Amino acid sequence: MHLLITSAGRRNHLISCFREDAASLNLPLRILAADFRPEFSPACRQADAHFAVPHCADSDYVPTLLKLCREHEVRVLVPAIDPELPILSAHRAAFAAIGTHVVVSGPEAVAVSQDKGRTAEVLLASGIATPRTLSLADYLHAPKRLQHPVIAKPRTGSASQGIVRPNSAEELTTLNPQDYIVQELWEGREFTVNVFFDRAGRMRCAVPHERLEVRAGEVSKGVTRRHPQLEEVAWRLPAALSDAAGPLCFQAIVRDSGEIAVFEINARFGGGFPLAHRAGAPFTRWLLEEAIGCQTTAADEWRTGLTMLRYDAAVFFDE
Repeated sequence: MHLLITSAGRRNHLISCFREDAASLNLPLRILAADFRPEFSPACRQADAHFAVPHCADSDYVPTLLKLCREHEVRVLVPAIDPELPILSAHRAAFAAIGTHVVVSGPEAVAVSQDKGRTAEVLLASGIATPRTLSLADYLHAPKRLQHPVIAKPRTGSASQGIVRPNSAEELTTLNPQDYIVQELWEGREFTVNVFFDRAGRMRCAVPHERLEVRAGEVSKGVTRRHPQLEEVAWRLPAALSDAAGPLCFQAIVRDSGEIAVFEINARFGGGFPLAHRAGAPFTRWLLEEAIGCQTTAADEWRTGLTMLRYDAAVFFDE
């Protein structure tokens, strides 16, 4: 079976998870990887084959991927970064027509996850606590509506890029009001919760891990924790995201008082997924099981207290 990971970048560990699970299923699996510059992608270098594709915002992106999937009989396509999610979600039917299942949520869930302002609105409407949030324009008009300290975030940002922690509202006047939201800044323990939805849209598993250390917006040290409040929030997600599918993750703050607030949703594999995988929640195996039509082993059974300590590795090749 052929599986394609797009915008593969440095997702080497994701490739390893798929290979490990394919071996456990006795499934011959060939992993393809695509990137804008695959020659400089470590994951592309470790895939069985790699391909150069246009940037995901290019009009040729989807036609190029469709051609690639058709020629190589790709059964499963796994997107790895946020910007390509709305594009691939909108074209799921075109890929399905050639036999390729795109592991992505429906347009509504993707749209919510892509806009932090909408994320806050949907969470509140579903009764899920989130930091008080205003558009930058509304905040600048009436800063006292939020309690300081606050944090300004790009509406569609990721990996902690573009974040500003102002001492006063005046420090935010140079930002584009259409591009930013402002939230009350919560202090406490930061968690990511990896969740899995099957193809029928049923949520099957939720694995919280505490983010002990973060580097470039991605967890570098983390530990799985059974946290009843966070798990309860996770099991309420299907009501908030009616067309969710495949792997998602959300981030939350837990105050010393026990209060929790969810502040971000990602409709894709989270960077810390390998920790959930090793703890006994192999989303990659469950996706392969769905692809070959065998009975799923998806279950909410995993080990708490498992710690992940990440380190840098290298890929070497001759020119």
